[in-house]
This record gives sequence, structure tokens and C-alpha cells, in this order.
Amino acid sequence: MALGEMDRLKPAIHPTYSRVLCAHLKQEGFSDGDIFSGTRLAWQELLSEHRYLSLEQLSRLIRRALRLTQEPWIGVKIGGNTPVSSHGALGYAVVSAPDIRTLLSVVARYVGVRLQLIQLTFEEQDGWGRLQLKEQTDLGDCREFLLGALLGSYFQMTDAVSTGRSRGARVHLPFERPAWAEHYERLLGCPVAFDAECFLIEVPAEQLASPCLTADPAMHRNAIRDCEHQLKQLEKGGPFSQQVSLVLLDCQGEFPSLEIMAEKFAMSPRTLIRKLKAEDTRYQQLLDDVRSELAAWWLTETQLPIERIAEKLGYQDTSNFSRTFRRWFGMPPLAMRKEGAL
Repeated sequence: MALGEMDRLKPAIHPTYSRVLCAHLKQEGFSDGDIFSGTRLAWQELLSEHRYLSLEQLSRLIRRALRLTQEPWIGVKIGGNTPVSSHGALGYAVVSAPDIRTLLSVVARYVGVRLQLIQLTFEEQDGWGRLQLKEQTDLGDCREFLLGALLGSYFQMTDAVSTGRSRGARVHLPFERPAWAEHYERLLGCPVAFDAECFLIEVPAEQLASPCLTADPAMHRNAIRDCEHQLKQLEKGGPFSQQVSLVLLDCQGEFPSLEIMAEKFAMSPRTLIRKLKAEDTRYQQLLDDVRSELAAWWLTETQLPIERIAEKLGYQDTSNFSRTFRRWFGMPPLAMRKEGAL
């Protein structure tokens, strides 16, 4: 598979954030039918803690949210209303930190346990603490939403640990100044510069030693330990079901049987079944998920003939592929291709 496809389709985003987005839309009065229409997702799919979403899946949900709300700044709005608990151990490590300097260091080190598409670095330079973001994957049409959500979440967390919004902070965003820029400054409470080289939050050096009102040494130690555990798991490929999905994504033409997949992970088929069951899934479900995502991607994003797509997914008979496709999406492959071209 091409690198761009792998980047768009690999599981990389904790499901909490898609749930928060959907919860916001429900509060705005939209039904599940409104929210999930055209996204090829369902509420039940977002409930497992181990089912990380791909950038492509989140992109479909974001596009739907923008269409429903007509608020292109919805990312920063949702980030600013996201409870600390939604960030899991990372959130607790942040709010229990002893001071702002430690808070920034924690965010930079552990952001990957929730969002694997970016890398944050924290450094002190020229009288400023600088939290800088580098995209590990091209965020594409998700960029404004994700960067806005990160900004909103950052200020929401710093508000929670201090007596008020960090005065003197400077925000830089790597996209063109939009017509709705005033919403950023209104929601964030500080100046925002656009057309920047990179995403950057700058905090005056004298504020870095400011103590956090919610500092809790015992909670901080426990949360950091949990974050380190999750970071080590990520280095191995993330949750086990995610590791299996990544192997499947890299297969074309012939997907491994359960027995062969178990061999790849040096375990028995029974152990593989047990480990997947512990994460509320099955091998056939993961295989169907990967095949259906690949099928939809190739149909809507490439000009590959349907026969070739069927072959790449391991179907020698196009009619068998078409029947399975109807089961996945409720429409034939050609209908999805035409729909994607609209």
C-alpha cells in the first residue's frame, strides 16, 4: 500500500474525541441519524476504548459536523469544552502537575497516547516557553479541526490549574487566516497569528514556574506511571487489536487466516482470540473493518477498476465482492463510486 494511504487509514486517534464531537452535536439538537449520515460510522463503534479511529474516519465525521453546524471553528470550541477526564491519564498528569513548566513538558511527552498523528516539543528560548507541533502525518482536511481542538484543550486545562487564562500567551497557526478568525481570539482569549510556519504556543518565561492550584504529587506520580505504560505500548504498535489491524492494512491480495496471523505474533490461535476478545473484538471483525475501509478508499479516492479492487482485497470473483460490499454499505460498489464523485 502507498504510504499516503497507510497514513490516512491506520488507527491513530483515541475514540474519546470522536465521542466528544458527537456528544456536542447531540447537545446542538442533532440526532444520531443526522450525525452519522454518510460517515460509514455508528455510535456503537465509538464506544470501545481500544478502537482507535483513522484520520480518514475522523475526517468523514468532521466534514459531517461542519455541514451540520456551519461552524468551521468547531474544533477550538469543542476542545475548550472537553473535560480533563476525557484525556485519560494524560489529563490527570496535567492537572496534578506542580507548575506550568511541568504541565507543558507532560503535554509534549505524552500527547501521543491520545493522538498518534503529531509530535509536540517543549523548550525554553529567548524568554518564552515554546510548545511546538510537528505533523507526523499530513493532517489534510482535518488540520484546522485538530489544531483548534488541541488549542482549546490546552487552554481549558491551563484554566483548570490557574486563577485565570494565561496572560501574555501567543498562539501561531500554520494555515491562512480564515474569515472566522475572530472566533479563535474570542474563544481562546489571546491573540492568534495565522500563516505561521508551524503550530506554536508561546508562554512568557516568568509564568512557567507558576504553581498549579490543583497540584497533587501522589496523583501526578500515578498518572505519569500510567502514561509511561501507554507510551511503551504505543512503541509496540498500540493496543493489540490495533497491531493486528496495521498488519492487515499492509496486506493486499491475500489476507492471512487467523492461524497465520497468530504465527506472526508468535502465539497460538486461541491466545490471539483471547487477546482480541479482551479488547471487545474478533479477528473477522477486524478483517471486515480493514477490507471495507480499503474498498471505500479505493473506490472514492482512486480510479482503480472495481475488478482490480476486488482482486486487491482477495476476491477472485467480482460478484462475491459486490455481494459482500452490499452487506458492508447497503449499496453496490459502482453506486459508492458515483456518490463519491458528486
